[in-house]
Amino acid sequence: MSIALTPEPSLTFVPPPAGFVPPERVTAARRLTERIPALYPLAVRAHQLRQHLRWRTDDRVYARTHATDPLEHRVKQHNSLLLRELSADEMRLQHNKVINLRLASAETDGILIRPGESFSFNRTVGNCTRARGFVEGMRLTNGRAIAGVGGGICQLANLIHWMVLHSPLTVTARSEHSFDPFPDKGRVLPWGVGCSIVWNYVDLVVSNDTDATFRLATGVGERYLEGALTADRALPHSYKVYARDEQFIRHRGELFRRNEIWRRVIDRRTGNTVGEELMKQNCALVTYEPRGVEVIDCDA
Repeated sequence: MSIALTPEPSLTFVPPPAGFVPPERVTAARRLTERIPALYPLAVRAHQLRQHLRWRTDDRVYARTHATDPLEHRVKQHNSLLLRELSADEMRLQHNKVINLRLASAETDGILIRPGESFSFNRTVGNCTRARGFVEGMRLTNGRAIAGVGGGICQLANLIHWMVLHSPLTVTARSEHSFDPFPDKGRVLPWGVGCSIVWNYVDLVVSNDTDATFRLATGVGERYLEGALTADRALPHSYKVYARDEQFIRHRGELFRRNEIWRRVIDRRTGNTVGEELMKQNCALVTYEPRGVEVIDCDA
């Protein structure tokens, strides 16, 4: 692996380069469905039909086998707090989110990702409908938290994505939120490693290009959404995932946040770092006023 190494920094804030340009997905003109909301259900249905067609015609082999027992070698384990301190109405949606997470995590729990197979979050969890027991939870749309059936299952996708980043599995499809809607109070993971999930066309897809078999374990505990990724053999590397170059930037009256997500590759046998990878460059609109951090004003 011929990747240049640099020291792993703590969270740092650096000046933006001259001529900061926000991402096009944030600054693009309003879509037709935003200007004519009546068209939105039709657009969603068209996206869903296209995705069903892709599933029928692509040559991927999707993971569908479940196993009861974990595999011998632990790759990554992580727990995610179920409830955050929000308003009374938002707390109601959060408690409903726990119901949704319990149903969704039962579908992903124990699934095996064998060599040559791909894991699709949407294919595995399925459509989160009332008929299946899903209830109204918190969903994010255009930077706002709204009620929606199945809301909150993104937390499960976030957990799975975080564990996958600590493995040799390859993320082949992932869509993040265009907005940063909540301050960092109590944040455990770096900002910018989350996922957006919309049935069935906004998905988290992971492929296994290795010769090892992996097993996901997911479930809802008393306080945490719990996850573990195991493998059927010892892996040569472990991984350290972290954020670099955090920035809050005010540009033309709007506030943006950006950073880079890096992954350090470590030889399990020697403990030495053998490579470093830039995994993602993030930039999103911020819908709150951050406190205790520097905001770089590009308009000054």
